[in-house]
Amino acid sequence: MYLLYGLTFTVLVFGTILYLTRNSWLHLLSDLPGSSLYLRLPGSFSDDIEAGLSSSTFDLGANVDSGDSRAGLDDAAKTEILKIMKKRRIRFDEARRVYTEQRFSANGIGPDGRPRDPKFVSFS
Repeated sequence: MYLLYGLTFTVLVFGTILYLTRNSWLHLLSDLPGSSLYLRLPGSFSDDIEAGLSSSTFDLGANVDSGDSRAGLDDAAKTEILKIMKKRRIRFDEARRVYTEQRFSANGIGPDGRPRDPKFVSFS
């Protein structure tokens, strides 16, 4: 009987500690394979602006002002950029640069925009 009480007390204490410190370890769960924490994506350009996916160098205000009815930016890119912003704690422009460099690297393109193909020939 005491074993059951001790186990219940231990679980309650451990659960309380995890709950109170969740801000310091919760971001680690998104790195696990197969983990799918819900991330609501903005559905229009005005929602993209509110989510922080706009800056002075990538201004979505003109789209909103002109009444653009499209669904906003690409969902896959938004998801990755928001993850980068949250994980590295950086602003939108820097996260967009990191995302673009990752896409370049995945497609065999160097950070300077030139292909890494050894057969590539360029004339200046």
